[in-house]
Amino acid sequence: MPSTPTFRFQDQDLIRIGDEHNALLLAPWAGGRLVRWLHRGTDILYWPDNADWSRPAKVRGGNPLLFPFIGRHFVDGEPGKWRDGNGVVRPMPQHGFARDLPFEIAQCDPARSITMALTDSEATRDAYPFAFRFEVRYRLLPEGLEVGLAVRNVGTEALPFYAGHHFYFAVPHTLRGQCRLTMPSADRLRQRPEGKLTAAEVGEPIYALNDPRLQDTFHRLHRVGRNTCKLRIPAADGNGSNGRTITLHLDGEHDSACWHAVTTWSERDDSDFYCVEPWLGLPDAIHRTGEALWVAPGGTTEAVCRLLLA
Repeated sequence: MPSTPTFRFQDQDLIRIGDEHNALLLAPWAGGRLVRWLHRGTDILYWPDNADWSRPAKVRGGNPLLFPFIGRHFVDGEPGKWRDGNGVVRPMPQHGFARDLPFEIAQCDPARSITMALTDSEATRDAYPFAFRFEVRYRLLPEGLEVGLAVRNVGTEALPFYAGHHFYFAVPHTLRGQCRLTMPSADRLRQRPEGKLTAAEVGEPIYALNDPRLQDTFHRLHRVGRNTCKLRIPAADGNGSNGRTITLHLDGEHDSACWHAVTTWSERDDSDFYCVEPWLGLPDAIHRTGEALWVAPGGTTEAVCRLLLA
């Protein structure tokens, strides 16, 4: 494998894929975090200038990896727990544990792509008693980025999972009212404080990013496979004819897992980012029959999304 090129950023040695104009900066040791994605010299993702690298999992920015489960889980109304098939109650942090653990570099093409992997260890087995290999593959495209998530079951019993992304797109908060998010056919849901989901409401085809119906909302897709979301961000001067459009193409022809939902969220009204997150499931899915994905012993399941820029 070629040597992995490093780049000094915020006093951290990160892995750089690409060049100074089109590049990815990644921190495999910090949850496999994609920190920056530059396209033609422009940051597509948000990353704070004052990031706290002593707690990188808590930094609002880049693309945290959500695995093995997404969101918050509850047992008898208590958060941070789930009940396995044998009735054992286990801990489960919000969005799983992957973003807190170091990944290894499995493959690296410094000009184009990188694959990082997380495997089961003493740090994972109390929360998730399965033998697994979780891989994320980032590949630069001429006009975008392809990301693949793959889960391999290296154990002797079927394992459940539902992974996802947490893309923090760079969006000036002053422009939210002019930004437009085009969505595929979907239902809107949220999670109640005790963990249950709200009743589904039929979603809209287009939203402004300042629409309160988007905040902390799950958009459960009606169609399986071949879904597309578009985020239109005007130029900083508000000129609608400029700016950029990020199109998320969900699911490829040969994927073995299909994206289940897209979640929309931002931290505050004045946050200069907005999250559009492809997910393979919904929070607490392990406690609802038929919602978790399962991988048979020796099997691998993969989901891919492409982010194209215009």
